[in-house]
Amino acid sequence: DYPHAEESIGELRAIYDGVLAPDVAIRTFRNIDRLLPVDTVPASTSPRRLPPADVTLPELRIVDEGREWSLETFLTENRVAGLIVLQDGRIVEEHYGYDNTSRTRWMSMSIAKSITSTLVGAALADGHISSLDDQVVQYVPALAGSAYDGVTVRQLLMMTSGVAWRETYTDSTSDRRRLLDAQLSLTPGALMQVMASLPRASAPGTVNNYNTGETQVVAEVLRRAVGQPLAAYLAERIWQPYGMEADATWWLASPGGVAIGGSGFSATLRDYARFGQFILEGGVIGADSVLAGGWVADASSPKVLADSSPLDYGYLWWPGASVAARRDRAFSAEGIHGQFLYINPAARVVIVVWSARPEPSGGAVVDEWAFFEAVVDALRNVPRG
Repeated sequence: DYPHAEESIGELRAIYDGVLAPDVAIRTFRNIDRLLPVDTVPASTSPRRLPPADVTLPELRIVDEGREWSLETFLTENRVAGLIVLQDGRIVEEHYGYDNTSRTRWMSMSIAKSITSTLVGAALADGHISSLDDQVVQYVPALAGSAYDGVTVRQLLMMTSGVAWRETYTDSTSDRRRLLDAQLSLTPGALMQVMASLPRASAPGTVNNYNTGETQVVAEVLRRAVGQPLAAYLAERIWQPYGMEADATWWLASPGGVAIGGSGFSATLRDYARFGQFILEGGVIGADSVLAGGWVADASSPKVLADSSPLDYGYLWWPGASVAARRDRAFSAEGIHGQFLYINPAARVVIVVWSARPEPSGGAVVDEWAFFEAVVDALRNVPRG
């Protein structure tokens, strides 16, 4: 029944190389479950309504690098394939491009990292993980004796393990591409073999280095801790209780293996928005506090390194860096090719942006955070009845 199931698509390496033709990129980004083995995250039997808001989004004035942009030019110039804006859990704006619909699933890329982080918050609340200061090798014995020996779960979430890593997506010799090659081999244990082979570059906790491999180690920690597949745990604790309306899919490292903690999650636009609303509401569903106490504020706030120097990163979430973002404690999950989940607690706003940019990095004409803040400013100025 999936509306895009018969489309021709590209190859996984071509995504990271940034060489897909624009139309092929669109078809591939909404069919990534066909590239690798996946687990399904089953939908709820009682979907949560997302009613229309009682206000409409005013005309936007997006200011970036001294230029002004409208909503229409933002959508066109940034190749936006899907956009939804919620305020107070109600839909203010919803847009689909490139023949996408409300039934389309779109890739998350590194938004999956923030979903994985959220499951750590649930595992803490459920007692599956006793502390973020637990040693990684306590859960992943395959890394004993490697550079991850002596690294804590907290340091993984902050990407401060001190393990050497090159994230360059388009460089076939980078560590990121070595991990991708291991993923494509579909060999059980291959990803942890890559991670165990890495050398140490600095003491744990002293340097932040963006490392997708760290999130696969987090996924291994979670799988051992919770004793079930990550897709099943997500469905049990969040996806079904919160009322997601459609099945999601999640890449696996091998058939029946561990979920890919840093990418490969695919869901509908409204379900990404519901997940953002779940986070905005502090991870509480009815009377159930799904996440550990204070988890959302802790995971989404800037951290400090071992020498007390500031770090503009949370636990696999990006705190906003502007004055307005810091004022509102706004934060985001972000993925290459232009995928965003923005959450603003002060304004009670959630925004999801799907983009269809063929290049992994760059390619944005208008800065997404300038767009987010323009939306928030516009909604603040809407007269209320």
